[in-house]
Amino acid sequence: MQKAILERKVEAVRELTEKLGRATTVVAFDYPGLTVEAFTKLRHQLREAGCDVTVYKNNISRRASIAAGYGELAETLAGAKALAISYSDVVAPAKIVFEFAKDNKVVTIGSGIVEGKVVGVDAINELATMPSRETLLTMLAVGMLTPLRELAVGLDMISNPQE
Repeated sequence: MQKAILERKVEAVRELTEKLGRATTVVAFDYPGLTVEAFTKLRHQLREAGCDVTVYKNNISRRASIAAGYGELAETLAGAKALAISYSDVVAPAKIVFEFAKDNKVVTIGSGIVEGKVVGVDAINELATMPSRETLLTMLAVGMLTPLRELAVGLDMISNPQE
């Protein structure tokens, strides 16, 4: 009986270690007092964005964090923590949990991993409030095109002087 339980825990640590190794972003957050309905809603929002959200026992989370090379994260995993994990979108889990926490005051962001670096709550909040990738690309394009547009207007004024 004990051996089967131990094997399940070892398998859970191995599975979470593999997930942390592949993840681009991990957000660890507290959720005490959150209703099952609200947690299901958050889980649905995260899954729509291609993220996993899982609750692991602290001991399993800590062991997996250390095994994946994130010892600093292991130090912050105390209490009831859920992990929102994204394998492709860097911003999605931070943004979704941040927005969800605005409406549900019991949810508090703790720490996480962003592109292989352990970060605190401030960095995750900063990431969550960043404009989307599309918005940033649009801002870059506008910034690059503005001088060209102004040059074209200036050249047009020189070549077609108005009397």
